[in-house]
Formats: sequence, C-alpha cells, structure tokens
Amino acid sequence: MDHTTNIGVLFGSRSPEHDVSIITGTLVISALRKIGYRVTPIYIGTDGTWHIGDELGSLSFYKDNSPAKLKRFSYYSIDLAKSNGKLVFCTNGFLKKTITVDIAFPAFHGQYGEDGTIQGLFEMLGVPYVGCDVESSAITMYKVTTKLLYQANNIPTTPLIHFFRTEWEHDRAGILKKIEDFLSWPLFVKPARLGSSIGISKASTPKDLEFAIEVALHYDGKCLVENAVSPLTDITCAVYGPTAEPVTSLLQESAFNKDFFSYEDKYLNDGGAQLGKAKNSVIIPANLDEENVKKIRKIAAEVYTLTGCSGIARVDFLYNREANLFFANEVNTLPGTLYHHLWKASGLELDMLIEKLLECAVKTHAEKQRTIRTFESEILKYAHSIKLKGK
Repeated sequence: MDHTTNIGVLFGSRSPEHDVSIITGTLVISALRKIGYRVTPIYIGTDGTWHIGDELGSLSFYKDNSPAKLKRFSYYSIDLAKSNGKLVFCTNGFLKKTITVDIAFPAFHGQYGEDGTIQGLFEMLGVPYVGCDVESSAITMYKVTTKLLYQANNIPTTPLIHFFRTEWEHDRAGILKKIEDFLSWPLFVKPARLGSSIGISKASTPKDLEFAIEVALHYDGKCLVENAVSPLTDITCAVYGPTAEPVTSLLQESAFNKDFFSYEDKYLNDGGAQLGKAKNSVIIPANLDEENVKKIRKIAAEVYTLTGCSGIARVDFLYNREANLFFANEVNTLPGTLYHHLWKASGLELDMLIEKLLECAVKTHAEKQRTIRTFESEILKYAHSIKLKGK
C-alpha cells in the first residue's frame, strides 16, 4: 500500500473503556509510524468532543489529560461537503487548515465505537475503514444477540437469562424467580454491551445476585445472567481476514487468581495480560490437547464468519478442564492492543498484521463499491397526488 496514504486512528470516546482505548490507539499509531505511514491521531474525549493533533498519538500525553491541555487540539470539525470517500477535517476561522484522512482505523473499546456507531458514519461518507462493519460490530458488542446466534447454530455456550433495566425495576421478584428456576448456582452477571470485564460479578447467593444485577445495570440498560463454568480456564483465539476466509491464531490460556478474568488481570496486574506483558498469567500455546485445539480454532473461525466479522476479531472460550467441555463466550472486534502478542507468537509480527488489516480494509471497501446504490423510478412524478389520511 502507498505509504503516502494518511491513516486516521480514532480512539477514546464516551465509554467506561475509554482509557483502554487510549492504549490501543497509541499502540496502533506507533506501529503505523514505524512502518512509515502518515498518521493523524483523532482522540474523542469522555464528553464526546473531537481532538486532532500529532501529540495526541503519544501515551505519555494522557498521564495529565487536563481540559486546558486538550483545548489546543479541538479546533477541527468534519467538513461534510468535502467528506466523500475521505474524512476531511477543517479548522474554524478565516485561514482554514484541512486534514484529509484516506483510511479510518478505529481503535475504540465499548460503546460509541466498537459497537458499530462510528462505522455507520464511515459508511455514510463512503470512507474505507479497518475492522468489522456496522452489523457485525453491533451483533458482537451485544452479548445477548451473540449467544442467541450461538444457540441457533448449535455452537456450545452457557445458558442465559436477559432483561432490561425497566423490567428489573417493575418485576424484580419475577426475574429473580425466573433466574433461579432456569439457571444454576453459581452465576455470572454482566452488562449486555460492555467489555474489559467492567461491571461483571460472580454471584453464589440470592443476595449476591441482586447486588450484581444492580451493578451491571449501572453500566448498561440491559443485563445478562448466565451459568458459571467451574473450574474455569479462559481460552482466547484471535482471528483476522475476510469474512469467508478467516485465519486463526494459536490459542492463549489466561491464568487468574479471582473467580474470573478481571479488569485488573487484563490491564494492571503484572503489566496486563491483554497487553501481552503478564508473562506469569499468559500461556501460549494453551495447555490443551491437539483435538481440543483443532475444535476451538474451527469454532472460532465459524463464529467469525457467522457474525459477519472482517478485518480482525477475537473469540473467547470458557473451558471446564475436568469435564472436558468448552463454551463459546464473547466476540471482541478490534480487541485490546489487537492481541499483537498472540499474533507474534503465531508467527505474525505487528507491522505485518497492520499491513494485512489495511489491505483488507481497502479490498472490503472496493467490494462494497460493486453494489448498486441507485434505482430508476418514476415514483416522484406522481408524488404530488399522494395524500395522507385525515389531511
């Protein structure tokens, strides 16, 4: 790919996973610059404001992320008139300065980015972008939909109950009874559309369950309750490529001290397992027999295609070693730091992974251009004769 292409890396946004996204975004920016690409860091604050500037591409900038410091980078806005096939940003004022982004590289985690919302903007403007599209991003972000797809396609997953915050507020007793009738202790309670283990709790008693649901519904308007897998081994398989031609990584086994793979385990303890730094808690390849490795990698590829993923994603599995049973869990699009440590162990260095993702973005965009977006119709000639009832 031509290295004069300007890549816009978007990160941050209004999500509890905002800080994790900064880590991913600055990693991608560093990798792109190392390869030799032009890069425009585009940071979205927790208040939804957009900021552009080279300094925003450094992780050290966010050690002291004060509003006054950010204000210097907030004078750009999207020029919708010129953003056709590209993202064009311009400064306000008389002497306008413009920045043109040829390919968007979203590095968001959670809502307003990983969930298909930013991809919708790219689609509307016809901008090529890295990663999954609107539909697959929305499906995989929504844990309930993902698990219902598993069930409909005979992919092993844990049983679940799901409900909205409003349902909980109106019929708490009914929901608790349904959970106790349908599921078995212990249970995991999760926000339906959040990652990084934020808002997740394990419940072993009715009192624990009520408290865990309140916590989950603090972070999301919908809650998911499912059977716990015990004893638990957390297995991860990363996947990249076109929807119909996925390539799977080696399997990673993640060790942890608590009841589940927590936020602290993923990003803080011993350097962070999700960042590939926690050597004591990351086992690559996973300690599994060859038959199970083949099964899990095959299912990871099936899940990737089933949910319509493209570019890159990560499929997590829950494994009960004693019973030799595994269950497909969550799908993460553009996962934390791209799981570059797992791809490296699988023989694919970060610079080559980035190149492949950019190539996939260009090919996917070109394929979309083959679809006809217009339809010859004479309906407008007769529109004046159509009247609404009661008018």
